[in-house]
Amino acid sequence: MASDRDPFVIAGGGIAGVTCAEQLASQFPSEEVYLLTASTLVKTVTNFKQVSKTLEEFNIEEQPSSVLEGKYPNLKVVQSAVKLLQVKQHLVQTEDGRTFRYKKLCLCSGARPKLLTWDNPHVLGIRDTDSAQELQKRLSKANRIVVVGNGGIALELVYEIEGCEVIWAIKDKAIGNTFFDAGAAQFLIPSLEPDKKDRSLPCKRARYTTDQTGAGQSGHSGELGSALGPDWHEGVELRGAEKRSGSTHIEYGCEVEKIYTQQDFLMSDLNKENSNLGMWPVYVRLTNGTVYGCDFIVSATGVVPNTDPFLRGNNFELASDHGVKVDDHMLTSEQDVYAAGDVCTAGWEPSPLWQQMRLWTQARQMGWYAARCMAAKVLEESIELDFCFELFSHITKFFNYKVVLLGKFNAQGLGQDHELIVRCTKGREYVKVVLSGGRMVGAVLIGDSDLEETFENLILNQMDLSRYGEELLNPNIDIEDYFD
Repeated sequence: MASDRDPFVIAGGGIAGVTCAEQLASQFPSEEVYLLTASTLVKTVTNFKQVSKTLEEFNIEEQPSSVLEGKYPNLKVVQSAVKLLQVKQHLVQTEDGRTFRYKKLCLCSGARPKLLTWDNPHVLGIRDTDSAQELQKRLSKANRIVVVGNGGIALELVYEIEGCEVIWAIKDKAIGNTFFDAGAAQFLIPSLEPDKKDRSLPCKRARYTTDQTGAGQSGHSGELGSALGPDWHEGVELRGAEKRSGSTHIEYGCEVEKIYTQQDFLMSDLNKENSNLGMWPVYVRLTNGTVYGCDFIVSATGVVPNTDPFLRGNNFELASDHGVKVDDHMLTSEQDVYAAGDVCTAGWEPSPLWQQMRLWTQARQMGWYAARCMAAKVLEESIELDFCFELFSHITKFFNYKVVLLGKFNAQGLGQDHELIVRCTKGREYVKVVLSGGRMVGAVLIGDSDLEETFENLILNQMDLSRYGEELLNPNIDIEDYFD
């Protein structure tokens, strides 16, 4: 059994783990806190700004662990990943052979990339800083690459790459469908044109119901570093070998069927059918029958929770997405073991306006809340589910546009019971609100609309907006004045 003198232990040096460790170290200055991490650098939140009730903006910086230890004398960073967890004995063993006893443990090991294949040197997964630098190195010699995947990293990567032809293979009918609908995708597509010029055209508004297919959400244990920050491509020169600006070609509704080495391809029947493809280090056949040769393939096909180090000999309840299931106090099914961030899956009945997505904001919120729950348990205090789980909210940047997502922004789980109102000014802004029963339940704001706080309030207070109709998005009406 654990004793009160045993330390708090946090496994994982990403945003959830570091946030959890900092919170515990500051709340219990006389207690030891151990942060176990595979990486030499830890992820820290900087320039944190509470934009509104639920929206928050921050930067992420990689810092040496000594910076963290300098801030909190009772916090020790151990640079070694977890090898074995024995929950009955309250013991964690690290890869370097050390053993740590804990009174409370928080699993914050994040997620690992779902790579197309693990054993092909021509397939590169982008997840941590090392892989981003490897990409930069390889790109400098590349003329054409194939990018597979449709999440945040794929979106940023395709936009940032210059001097290299990009073939982008996505399994969906539109780009970025984890984050927005086909209308928003169409708004963003011109940003991929080589000239990338802004052209503002007259504003159009439309009101319609949708073909409800639901928002897609993506789901080899090497020692992975922490996942990349939202601004991972800043300071990484993503330039190929070609002098021209490079072009992007999107293959919709397909996945990778097979990857060929140059030798295999030359010996296959495909070579006879596609003799005009030229000589490339690697070839890829897509499920739509198209074949491309390229310098290398970037696998950006989502992540899977990194639970492997903790499962052997223990009885963790896992969710269908393989995340460790946690209750509304971030507690797993094992005694004194909590989890936060990408490794866990929310097992409580969520608010009608919130859903879990493995994003930076949620990793920070969960790490912070898990620490508060661990503290409350030790101090024998009660604690309510934090307000940040009341409304889904996320600020990010895609294609150099500010993007704000609120509530059921893609009408997740609403079936046919909703309508959309959209305002779009080409090259400037795309605003969509999701209404259900006359009440706003979600919104997507691309560009500088400055409507996020107003919409957040309308979603939270569930005011009946039926009488406003399309006027809700009339650009000539100052909507903030209406609802202040």
